[in-house]
Amino acid sequence: MKIEFTKEQFEILLKVTYFGNWMANAHRTEEQIKKYEEMEDYIFSFAKQFGFDKYVDDEESEKRKFYPTRIFEEETDIQELIEEYDKETFWDELINRLGERDFYKKYGIEKIKKMNRDERFKKLNECINDWIDEINQYGIDRLKIVKD
Repeated sequence: MKIEFTKEQFEILLKVTYFGNWMANAHRTEEQIKKYEEMEDYIFSFAKQFGFDKYVDDEESEKRKFYPTRIFEEETDIQELIEEYDKETFWDELINRLGERDFYKKYGIEKIKKMNRDERFKKLNECINDWIDEINQYGIDRLKIVKD
């Protein structure tokens, strides 16, 4: 199969491929998921043909690895989009985890097991909504770690 791209479409494909590999592997310290790295290498291998030499560095080796350059990471909107994603994910995760913690603390595992699905969902969302209100009003200003 053959797929044709305009230069602009290929630039977006580079970014989407980078995001995919980043999502799958950026947090890993040991083994990377190879299929995402390999797909990034494959897509990035066409960058020069589209005039994006400055975005890709190919390591001279038998394996022909392709890496995004500093220019790619600094001059495109990649980092801005990642930071925006991280910021939004931070707040979502914080609120959801605190809400879930409070839900289990408030009702206990035995009561929760006896709740039907709708009741459990409603009460969990009440706890989450309390944190949404708190964070929207005060941010992290009133969050403290209390040692027992």
